[in-house]
Amino acid sequence: QLQASGGGLVQAGGSLRLSCAASGAIFSGNTVGWYRQAPGKQRDLVAVIANGGSTNYADSVKGRFTISRDNVKNMVYLQMNSLKAEDSAAYYCYSASVWGQGTLVTVSS
Repeated sequence: QLQASGGGLVQAGGSLRLSCAASGAIFSGNTVGWYRQAPGKQRDLVAVIANGGSTNYADSVKGRFTISRDNVKNMVYLQMNSLKAEDSAAYYCYSASVWGQGTLVTVSS
């Protein structure tokens, strides 16, 4: 199971840190991704991190978001800075064919 948390309401320009906790060994050796889905839109990849720590980001969040992982704690994080209204969405973590339940981020302009 994956459990995402950390969403909330924030003003534009603010920051949030999302967390994804894994039970068992879901993250072990696997790439982990954060995705987001705004109402009426498709679910898009935001950031991914490989087991070795290499990362990749959607162009829209480069320079503002940082994905990281703690393989000992089975946690993956998404630090989101300089948030914009268009970042508002439900954010999901994903690994090894397992989706977390989503955490809602709302950015007020």
